[in-house]
Amino acid sequence: MSELPHPVTGELFASPVPPGTGWPDDPATDPRTELERLGAEISVCRRCPRLVAWREDVAATKRASFAGEPYWGRPIAGWGSATPRVLVVGLAPAAHGGNRTGRIFTGDRSGDWLFAGLHRVGLARQATSVHAGDGQELIETRMAAAVRCAPPLNRPTTQERDACAPWLEAEVRLVAASVRVIVALGSYGWDATLRTVRALDWEVPRPKPRFGHGAEAVLTGPYGEVLLLGCYHPSQQNTFTGKLTEPMLDDVLGRAARTGRT
Repeated sequence: MSELPHPVTGELFASPVPPGTGWPDDPATDPRTELERLGAEISVCRRCPRLVAWREDVAATKRASFAGEPYWGRPIAGWGSATPRVLVVGLAPAAHGGNRTGRIFTGDRSGDWLFAGLHRVGLARQATSVHAGDGQELIETRMAAAVRCAPPLNRPTTQERDACAPWLEAEVRLVAASVRVIVALGSYGWDATLRTVRALDWEVPRPKPRFGHGAEAVLTGPYGEVLLLGCYHPSQQNTFTGKLTEPMLDDVLGRAARTGRT
């Protein structure tokens, strides 16, 4: 592993990714905006020993089909528009997806479904996203994750979830002025969103809104009402079994696109 300077403190930290690998927004570069500085800080987080060990071991051993590629091997920052109308909240990066490419939902099967759906409803420039420099662009949309490191078996512990919570809170705070819709992927994304906005003193309906595909709730933040939409996670388990179909995905994402533009 090489060492890189922390973009805020200047301290050296170990990383499986050497400088100059060509990833957009690599934290080895100079962050300029608050969102870029937040992304840089997220990318060097080492709060959770189990997750640090897992993400870096995966980046070192690699999957055979990606053996010739460098892995990001760090926590994942949010990405997309800095002034999004639509915010998509997922669980965490995949071990050989975002943990490899440096961008949430990029380079894995779940992302194939999600980006295709976003493209169909006009929220993504391309129907696919295979690496961080592939020209993909989210249109008035931003993606973030509740947990920023790839967890073993896609299951972060409660302690890891809570340790990561301030990152999502900070990101939502920075983009709240423009957000009109939040799409929560799966019950994990739904609960993380509700915890996040409560921590930011938004008004949340009582009793707690229940997750379901197509479920909705109106949240009230400092800039007005925000529509929360539930969507089954585009995991292989859901898409292979037909629990989530393309029309179902398009229905939720289409609603988000229409509402975000009003």
